[in-house]
Amino acid sequence: MPLRPIATEAFEKVAVGIDRPEDVVVGRDGRVFASDHQAAVAEIFPDGSFRRLGPKGGAPNGINMDRHGRIVIANFGIYDRAPGPLERFDPATGTRETLLAEVGGKRLTASNYPVIDAAGNIWCANSTHAETWPQALDGRADGFIFVLRPDGSSSIAAEGLKFPNGIALSADEQVLFCAQTSGADVMRFAVLPGGRLGPGERYGPVLGKLQQAGEAAPDPGDLGYTDGVGLDAEGNLWVCLPAANKVVAITPALEVVTVFHDPTGGVINHPTNVTWGGADLKDLYVGSIRADYVLKARSPVAGQPLVHQV
Repeated sequence: MPLRPIATEAFEKVAVGIDRPEDVVVGRDGRVFASDHQAAVAEIFPDGSFRRLGPKGGAPNGINMDRHGRIVIANFGIYDRAPGPLERFDPATGTRETLLAEVGGKRLTASNYPVIDAAGNIWCANSTHAETWPQALDGRADGFIFVLRPDGSSSIAAEGLKFPNGIALSADEQVLFCAQTSGADVMRFAVLPGGRLGPGERYGPVLGKLQQAGEAAPDPGDLGYTDGVGLDAEGNLWVCLPAANKVVAITPALEVVTVFHDPTGGVINHPTNVTWGGADLKDLYVGSIRADYVLKARSPVAGQPLVHQV
């Protein structure tokens, strides 16, 4: 089924007043949680209100959930010039703990987005080791993807990446997709036994322009700084382009379709992640690095269920 665009006016704002809601995760029981700079996470209620849960610390960025209902947090510490570990928060107990602070002899400074596979491996990007995150958007290739296995071992699975950001696993878990923000593209990697990745290759085309020093700024709608990604049930890979206030999808045929776009940024303002929930997985939530709210709409296609939703 071709993807139908979602009109800007179809979105409603929920959790108004939240701080830096980069990402959203929806549990099997329907509970909705979002990143919040003032806590571990924030829970969003059906009436659109929210409450903060857990202690504040760093910059919670991408979040996901394990099969026990615990929320895995990629802490983008570089945002506050602080450490950026992989963490976990348990809504049932209020406990926030560090799962991994360094891997392969490299300190985690900018953990960005985690995804969990059926075996319990946590895959996550560390975007950069630059002093500040805007410096990392100059095209340097110092980012990497790492894996934390259920036995507690960890390793770097892919490196030399240009600000690796959002991550998604194919339905059969044979392929891992990762957006390269300062590459304006998405990379794909074969998933190998033992929590390893094969060599990376670009998936689909370059998705827009980048700002080059000394050159005139591109039209904002043409900017291709890729951020969060998510797969729907038909295999379309949705890719957030926050600087363009746009979300596109790369189809299995490698065509690029604009799913929604708000040139003014008045409603869809720097979208950073897409998440599906609800009984039919058609409740769409959109996080943002800039807005003080989360967007909600009905998706034309159901999301691909994550491990905690099956």
